Amino acid sequence: MNAIASTQTRTGRARTTVLWVLAALGAASFLMAGFQKLSSDPGMVQLFSLIGFGPWFRYLTGTLETLGAIALLIPRLRVLGALGLIGVMVGAILTNALLHAPQVPALVELVIVAAVAWGRRRELSPAWILHGQNN
Repeated sequence: MNAIASTQTRTGRARTTVLWVLAALGAASFLMAGFQKLSSDPGMVQLFSLIGFGPWFRYLTGTLETLGAIALLIPRLRVLGALGLIGVMVGAILTNALLHAPQVPALVELVIVAAVAWGRRRELSPAWILHGQNN
């Protein structure tokens, strides 16, 4: 193996490792957030009562976060999970802005799942969607 191929192999491994670490961090974060919402943590109940949509919205958000977290760890679903979580986090950021709530946690989670989605974007191809194959 020549020096260029060796460097590309190391770079590819490092990229894959970083993306797995980010996916694992994102999954852990979203599992905890989803659990807080689904278990009726008093802080989450209070926050979602301020939003004004009722408990169903807290359960929906917690379910989406939990399912997205699980999807981040499944190779076939990780891009879709990251894309779904990007949507959830954009909604959270907008809601936090309206409530004048802290933005940093939501922004960090958004950056993590956006990095996973961007880094794995080649895994989401029309052939995968239409035929269940990853090209």
